[in-house]
Amino acid sequence: MNVLSSFQNIFAPPRDLILIILAAWLGLALSERGATRHRVNLDSLGNMLLVGVSGFVVGGRLLYVLENLASFAQSPSSIFALNTSLFDLWGGLAIAGLSAFAYGGRIHLPFWESLDALTPFFASLAIGIAFSHLASGAAFGRETNVPWAIDQWGALRHPTQFYEIIASLLILALILIQKPNPTAGYEFLSFVALTCASRLLIEGFRGDSTLVFGGLRAAQITAWFILCATLIGLEYKKRQEHREE
Repeated sequence: MNVLSSFQNIFAPPRDLILIILAAWLGLALSERGATRHRVNLDSLGNMLLVGVSGFVVGGRLLYVLENLASFAQSPSSIFALNTSLFDLWGGLAIAGLSAFAYGGRIHLPFWESLDALTPFFASLAIGIAFSHLASGAAFGRETNVPWAIDQWGALRHPTQFYEIIASLLILALILIQKPNPTAGYEFLSFVALTCASRLLIEGFRGDSTLVFGGLRAAQITAWFILCATLIGLEYKKRQEHREE
C-alpha cells in the first residue's frame, strides 16, 4: 500500500474533518499573533471568527442542498452527513463573509484591519481544505497521461489536490514572510488575489468542474470576477498609500 492510499485510509470521511480543524487551529494561532500588530481586539476578533466559521459551515451545506434538492429529497438524512464534498465552497465563503461583516459592524471592529489580522487563518484553512480533498478524493483531476498522474476513481488523473496543497502552502509562506504593509486591507486583498489566481490555474485541470454557458467552468468565471475586483481594490489601496505619504 503506497503513502497516498495510507493517508486516504487514515483520513477517510468523516475523519478528513480533522485536517480542516487542525488547519483552523494553526491559522487561529497565527492570527492571534498578528492581532496586536493590526490594532484589533483579540476577543472581539475571535467572536467574529466564530460567527464567520458558523456561517461558512451552515451556509455552504445549505446552499449545496438547495442546488441538489432532488437528490436530498430522496435521502433527507444525508443533509447532516459528515462529508466535506457535499458543500458549496464559494457559497459558504460568501455566507461567512456576510455573517462576519454584519457581526463585526455591530461590535464596531475595524473592517480592513480585522481582515488583515485573519488572513493567516484563511490561508491556513485553505491548506486544510486541500488536504481534506486529497483524503476524500474530492476536487479530483481530469484524466491524463502525465508522469506524475495518480490513480483515482479508476483512472490516471491530474493530482489537483496536490496542486491545491502546494499553491496554498506557497500563499501562506508569502503572507508570513512579507513585510507588514501600513495600508489596512493590503494583506488580505493580496491573499485573495493569489488565491483566485491559483484557482484559475488549478481549475483547468479539474475533472469535476461545474460547466456553464456551453462549457465554461463556473469556478473560473467566479474567480475572474473576484480577481478583477481585488486588483482594483489593491490599486485603490496603493493610491491611498501614496496620498498619505
